[in-house]
Amino acid sequence: MVLACLSPNGVDTYDLAQPPARLLVATQNGVVQVERKQDAQQWSVTGTSLEGLHISSLMREPVHGRLFAGVHSSGLYCSKDDGRSWQPAMTGLAHEHVFSLSLIRKGSDVELYAGTEPAHLYRSTDYGETWQELTALQDVPGRENWNFPPPPHIAHVKHVGCDPRDPRKIYVCVEQGALLVSDDAGASFREIHFQNETYKLNKDVHRVVFNPQDPDEMYVPGGDGISRSCDGGRTWEHLTTPEMRLAYPDQFYIPAEAGGDLFAVGGGTPPNMWRQTGNARTAVVTSKDCGRTWQQVRGGLPEEIAGNFEAATMMTWPGGFGFLTGSTDGEIYASFDQGRSWALIAENVGAVSKCVHARNIEMGRAAVRQLAAQPKQS
Repeated sequence: MVLACLSPNGVDTYDLAQPPARLLVATQNGVVQVERKQDAQQWSVTGTSLEGLHISSLMREPVHGRLFAGVHSSGLYCSKDDGRSWQPAMTGLAHEHVFSLSLIRKGSDVELYAGTEPAHLYRSTDYGETWQELTALQDVPGRENWNFPPPPHIAHVKHVGCDPRDPRKIYVCVEQGALLVSDDAGASFREIHFQNETYKLNKDVHRVVFNPQDPDEMYVPGGDGISRSCDGGRTWEHLTTPEMRLAYPDQFYIPAEAGGDLFAVGGGTPPNMWRQTGNARTAVVTSKDCGRTWQQVRGGLPEEIAGNFEAATMMTWPGGFGFLTGSTDGEIYASFDQGRSWALIAENVGAVSKCVHARNIEMGRAAVRQLAAQPKQS
């Protein structure tokens, strides 16, 4: 049964033989399995594993099919039987808050990466059996200023990517702190200064994405919008700001089959507002002009969704592609026709949340209810 994973900080692109019939979803209460009934469009929740753990990231490596789950404050787990059972996979990992998981393809092989909180980076070259720290990350100038706004104010590694032409050129996104690049497979790192006078926030970088048709064209979504470089990261243009429809972009996709269309997913307001309103106004947006203008994707998606889309996945298969999204309210939406139409395929699976975002939204809703319950003054 073809499988895809959906998580806030894990691998978010999957090359499949056909559209998936089984999903693994990272929630605040374990890994939830959602399956499509045979020869039908109905989906249902069929099980939960690692119950009681806040799952931050999921990854399926494509060589042996091993599954990995990064857990808030509880380490890393591996499954060698498609998620039926899980075992700790901590050999070599010195930090238990595994925030993000990534992989880099090297020919027919892969290297696995685990980013932690505090911001440390580990690599595995034996499919997760053992891990080695890339200690050069600790030598980056200015590291002492890295900080994440919510308590305990500790930065983490949010995403790891690489230049499609050179797997030795590794990019690391530190939230919040820096966009880093290594030209020597992690032996050393240097900071890429991609911000200009239009930025208002800290160096809040969520991920780095390359145009598959032109890898010199790079995009960085983050807490202060989306930036683009057309010259391999030497110069940058700030495309969006928090005042636009997608104020807090996270996942970002450039499907090779879409003829240059861009897709972005995230909140319509930044997380600090969610504590006041309880409404993230999340959305999926698309651009057909290299990010100069954006339009909200509908096709079955509500105009406004209160819970934030904390996770998204792009799935590709021969002749097509589609998307999955998961919200802090436990809603899973899917499109299997290149984002044209969407359906709610599962509800109440548990909060999908990268850190304290689900709590922020609940705090805002409680504040709104309390305000509404106060007697009106005459």
